[in-house]
Amino acid sequence: MYKIIKKELLAPNIYRMDIAAPRVACSAKPGQFIILRLDEKGERIPLTIADYDAAEGWVTIVTQTVGYSTTKLCAMNPGDELADFAGPLGRPSDFVHEDIETLRSRKILFIAGGVGTAPVYPQVKWLSQHGIKADVIIGAKNKDTLIFVDMMKQVAGNVYIATDDGSAGFHGMVTDLMRDLIDKQGKRYDEVIAIGPMIMMKFVAKTTKQYGLKTIVSLNTLMVDGTGMCGACRVTVGGKTRFTCVDGPEFDGHEVDFDEAMRRQGMYKTIESRKAKIEQERAEGHVCKVGLDR
Repeated sequence: MYKIIKKELLAPNIYRMDIAAPRVACSAKPGQFIILRLDEKGERIPLTIADYDAAEGWVTIVTQTVGYSTTKLCAMNPGDELADFAGPLGRPSDFVHEDIETLRSRKILFIAGGVGTAPVYPQVKWLSQHGIKADVIIGAKNKDTLIFVDMMKQVAGNVYIATDDGSAGFHGMVTDLMRDLIDKQGKRYDEVIAIGPMIMMKFVAKTTKQYGLKTIVSLNTLMVDGTGMCGACRVTVGGKTRFTCVDGPEFDGHEVDFDEAMRRQGMYKTIESRKAKIEQERAEGHVCKVGLDR
């Protein structure tokens, strides 16, 4: 069993939890993910690692209440225990294996959208620990949905904020802010790493292609089983079929078929919505014995 040792509400329906998982914490690297189960009958929930501490033995996850299982997870509290917490899984970020001196000669820009800001943090933190200060754009709908801003400022070179409604930072999309940094403020970058909603990453990749900037994206939201066996996370990258959970979750953003990825991502929304509705009806006493077969 894996105990929840800390819980924090970051924004409406978005929670941070620190989980006691010493073996996972000792092996974790930026870009990797874990799979958890609430109980022995619970579904597998893949979540990208948002932080970790090998010495203290904890791993941070950030979860948004988007379906039945994530709603149950976010209702748990410190002291409660998870049945399973497996990891680290997936391939670490490529830069982890690169020569540090080579990395120090490159200027990296991270673009984080919404909950995607959480998995950006350990990457920026790892670079900072190796003497490399990357710039970060954090995008959100409004100031109330921004997360990890203060934490990011402690490890990044510069942190820029973009909100759709202009309630904080730059008024507009992250792609507009990136153009502003490059075209108007004279910023120069060698590489962009984007993590966030699929549509955001699609347009980041389209924009960076115009600048000839190498771009890495994380397709973590496609994962279901997390082992490559279910096939739910199949995606076409460079004309070849890849599996997000075992070949990724990070890929060359200019080679990803985002339209296919978004269609696949949408396949499971109705299933989750239906399950959540059935559980609500069950709680209200409106579901008969065959309710789950409706």
